Amino acid sequence: MSGTHAELLRALHDAHGPALFRYVLRMTSDHSFAEDVVQESLLRAWRNPTVLENSDDSVRAWLFTVARNLVIDDRRSARHSREIVTDEPPDVPSPDKTESILDAWLLSDALLSLSLEHRGAVVSTYYLGHTVAEIARQQGIPEGTVKSRLHYALRSLRLALQERGITQ
Repeated sequence: MSGTHAELLRALHDAHGPALFRYVLRMTSDHSFAEDVVQESLLRAWRNPTVLENSDDSVRAWLFTVARNLVIDDRRSARHSREIVTDEPPDVPSPDKTESILDAWLLSDALLSLSLEHRGAVVSTYYLGHTVAEIARQQGIPEGTVKSRLHYALRSLRLALQERGITQ
């Protein structure tokens, strides 16, 4: 960069940089992005010397238009629509749930192998939290029948899980 070009760019920055920075900062509320836009706007003015031959007000208007278009282009970009700015990193480790999901799937599959009465007794007791008396009252059967269904359902469930290689 020759001395005259450097001086011209420095003068351009001194004359319009602070106002241009405030303008972009008001639009974006992002300090570092506003600095980047000002720098890019001034660089484009330096690359386009015909703009610099105009009056000071015309140069200023051209710079503000370029800055505005740069902000609009950035906001429309895919990068902006996918990027989330935050003060805290999102890299908070979360526990691996693969094992519990696989266990739930295998247990669900084993439950489907039970008869409807046995499955109903297990689900009502262990998943819905109903007592033997509540289940007996809901189904209109004796409590002993519910207990018997639970006993044989758990036995069958253990066998179904053994067949799948889950338990010993």
